[in-house]
Amino acid sequence: MLTSLLVVLALLVVVALVLAGVYNRLVTLRERVRTAFAQIDVQLERRHDLIPNLVETAKGYLRHERATLEAVVQARAAATQARVEVSGDSANLAAMGRLGATESALGGALGRLLAVAEAYPDLKADRTMMQLTEELTTTENKIAFARQNYNDQVNTYQTYKASFPPVLIAGSLGFRDSAYLSLDATAEKRENVAVSFDDVVPSQRSAR
Repeated sequence: MLTSLLVVLALLVVVALVLAGVYNRLVTLRERVRTAFAQIDVQLERRHDLIPNLVETAKGYLRHERATLEAVVQARAAATQARVEVSGDSANLAAMGRLGATESALGGALGRLLAVAEAYPDLKADRTMMQLTEELTTTENKIAFARQNYNDQVNTYQTYKASFPPVLIAGSLGFRDSAYLSLDATAEKRENVAVSFDDVVPSQRSAR
């Protein structure tokens, strides 16, 4: 009986060590997801901060493009509200879905604004507009890289969480799924931002 007891104890110790290892791995991967999303959030905030100055600068030249300017302002407001709803929690699947949709809409509105700006030489030559466009281009590139890193981290986390044995304990220990972030309009928008003022100032090309 002593031998049997020792065997049982040894098995319990092994199981405990395995579970501890699984738990620690889940925590590590979840934190990587959170850190990666925080990097996206910083760049999205930077994008939102640039837009008021961009719109204010364009307003002086685009007097007959009120609808285009208002579309950008409204899209920014919706995207900002979506960021507030997410509040750094990428496991809030519904809020993350709204974030992706609103940021995509904002990208489309920005692209249309910069396309319209092409028809206004004075606006294209405005030094403030040139600087804001360059900053926006850089920010869009950073968003693209941060989003790719975030989605990669989510994939690693989700794959491990769904494997055996993590799948047996992840849910009961509060490890929720994290949402992938899709910004469907991002590529088109970054391209528009990057080429808007090529004949005035060299701009950085967005990596696709």
